[in-house]
Amino acid sequence: MYVPRIIVTSGEPAGIGPDICVLLAQMDWRAAMVVAGDASLLAQTAAALGQPLRILDYDASQPAVAHRGGTMTVLHVPAAYRVTAGALDVRNAAYVVELLDRACDGCMNGEFAAMVTAPVQKSVIMDAGFEFTGHTEYLAARTRAALPVMLLLAGELRVALVTTHLALAEVARAVTRERLLATLRIVHSDLERHFGLVPPRITVLGLNPHAGESGHLGREEIDVIEPVLTQLRAEGLDVRGPVPADTAFAPQFLANTDVVVAMYHDQGLPVLKHVGFGNAVNMTLGLPILRTSVDHGTALALARTGGADAGSLRAAFSLAATLTGSLSEHSA
Repeated sequence: MYVPRIIVTSGEPAGIGPDICVLLAQMDWRAAMVVAGDASLLAQTAAALGQPLRILDYDASQPAVAHRGGTMTVLHVPAAYRVTAGALDVRNAAYVVELLDRACDGCMNGEFAAMVTAPVQKSVIMDAGFEFTGHTEYLAARTRAALPVMLLLAGELRVALVTTHLALAEVARAVTRERLLATLRIVHSDLERHFGLVPPRITVLGLNPHAGESGHLGREEIDVIEPVLTQLRAEGLDVRGPVPADTAFAPQFLANTDVVVAMYHDQGLPVLKHVGFGNAVNMTLGLPILRTSVDHGTALALARTGGADAGSLRAAFSLAATLTGSLSEHSA
């Protein structure tokens, strides 16, 4: 039986990334799990949480075997400076980026079937001088992807974004015909490729309240969104809209759609996180590699306290395992 090898980056060392990796490793999986991080930190985290854990050194020459709970295969990358739970240290920012680079490059060269990312602290990485607005954009640049598309999943609800980490004042200028066309084509092709939805039913939100109210509340729907949807329908894509955001998530609308495409971050994600916070998954479309992630931040105050919930990381790993050809064995 094929066993995919999936790498998990342990994220910001002062946050809950190491904690949830330790919790993830307690379960059996039909995929091979490799955790990228400081082996000593991960062992110390397991001890602090009272979780049994046997650390195994990662050896790329060995065949991938299904993960067994209570063990952790670690691709050891040493932290630059001593880690204190809950205390950010800009001197460890390069360590966090190194984890991402190693995992991404391993996916690109076929060493890993997918990468799953624990949360990072964007501010401390930027304070260290890295150009880093988020995992999504960083991995796109690393893989030379033309346009990454953020997709969040919670149960049957899927929400994709046209723009991601932008100030609200910049969103309208960023929603261009070219960007919207590219985004919707990526959503269409990747939902076919990864989820077998042929064709996926795509609901596109308007940018303005009431989808612009026939131009009285903004013309982006008339000038940008509607022409794009007309063009894509002519290409055979199943795209509906623009739909007012305040009604698109009603059950009767969601019953006839496979994915909702929102124009900006806080237009679509509050609804999804209300439905599935703590168990939702962030997936990046448009990359040449498969990447899934948690739907939450570093939760510094919870690090090593035993209060962290690994539900979202479990869901992210389970989705990666499923999409790479295996199924998880875990029970909740």
